[in-house]
Amino acid sequence: MSGVEIRDERAAGRLEAVAGGEVVGRIEYFVLDSPARSLVPVHTIVEPAHEGKGIAGSLARELYALAGREGVAVVPLCPYVAAWAERHPDEAPAAGPALVAAAKERVRR
Repeated sequence: MSGVEIRDERAAGRLEAVAGGEVVGRIEYFVLDSPARSLVPVHTIVEPAHEGKGIAGSLARELYALAGREGVAVVPLCPYVAAWAERHPDEAPAAGPALVAAAKERVRR
């Protein structure tokens, strides 16, 4: 995945993978404030021309690293991020049931 930069566009609710000045993948997420601050990814997208290059996995890994640096949890409602977290439990600590319930409730609104 050389030449790809991952940047947090928090105000837009996206973690973006950028190559050659173009966004080639992203995880869309929101910040949950209660019952505890957490990052909630809801969708992962990689542009078709860039699939199979490890971009989605790198985005998921960076989302968890970002959360770790901020001392917050990740509540993976995105199916891709949830599957990635199951495959990488050492890098992706599970969120508690109260956070999961609160994140799901916020999405329903």
